[in-house]
Amino acid sequence: MKTQTMKRITQALMAAGIALAIPFAQAWEPTKTVEFIVPAGTGGGADQMARLIDGIIKKNNLMKQPMVVINKGGGAGAEGFLDVKGTKDPHKIIITLSNLFTTPMAQGTPFNWKDLTPVKMLALDQFVLWVHADNPAKTAKDYIEQVKKTPADARKKMGGTGSKQEDQIITVALEKQTGTKFTYVPYKGGGEVATQLVGKHVDSTVNNPIEAVAQWRAGNLKPLCVFDDMRMPYKAKVTDTMSWNDIPTCKEAGVDTDYVMLRGIFTTPGATPDQVKYYVDLLDKVRATPEWKEFMERGAFNQTALVGKEYVDWIAKNEQLHMNLMKEAGFLKTN
Repeated sequence: MKTQTMKRITQALMAAGIALAIPFAQAWEPTKTVEFIVPAGTGGGADQMARLIDGIIKKNNLMKQPMVVINKGGGAGAEGFLDVKGTKDPHKIIITLSNLFTTPMAQGTPFNWKDLTPVKMLALDQFVLWVHADNPAKTAKDYIEQVKKTPADARKKMGGTGSKQEDQIITVALEKQTGTKFTYVPYKGGGEVATQLVGKHVDSTVNNPIEAVAQWRAGNLKPLCVFDDMRMPYKAKVTDTMSWNDIPTCKEAGVDTDYVMLRGIFTTPGATPDQVKYYVDLLDKVRATPEWKEFMERGAFNQTALVGKEYVDWIAKNEQLHMNLMKEAGFLKTN
């Protein structure tokens, strides 16, 4: 009798359009501060991107819990990767660069990208061959001719971030392609690399666009070519006379070398699909903002974005690419 009465009451409520409070599974979201790890120093491309993302999230109230950006660049980023690998707490994400591959290969660090959970490729970062604005070279080919004519005891200095990482890999590839030899000088981050070139402590760099754009705009540096198979698409003037699109590819400039770098997000091992989805959705909201779009153009990024299997497949392919480049350069740890 009671059962029939309850059934009639329920039907009456539903007929009246009154919703019943029925428990349902809540989608995952952070319940405490999210640590955003940067496996590099301050001022470089990864650091700038992480801090921009953090700023956009805060400005637009995209996350209920706070976020804090933490630089852990020790051991060419090993400190950051091992930190994220060592926990299953999903309140931690990490932004990657090519040290995702190069650090374990060069140092034998007990880490592989498969130890983490891929979230999303945000973009691909370019590399540009930069010289000081006072350098008379008008093209990359001109500069390579300078390098060839420089005596061995006074080699041109190429500044870059870290040792046996992407900047030095590009330098070695450039040497092999052109028959030149540089003295490679490592620094802690791309911001410092650009400053060293402005001060003429090095002769050239292969910095990312975002790491040198301020000095280019100020008239201190000069771009010679971009290490990609296509010109950057951005046609708005950065200086009075040039846009990113005006910079030729290195192949166009007679220096057939190309290389792009991942800017992607991972989280901790064992993260659930719901946890990954939360971060994917959050990053999609970030990428839809005017601030992100302005940053992409200012830094001349390739805006390719991938998730899921496409992202994993891209990572696996580029791990093999880096294995080949590192082996050719003699940078693989052999014991």
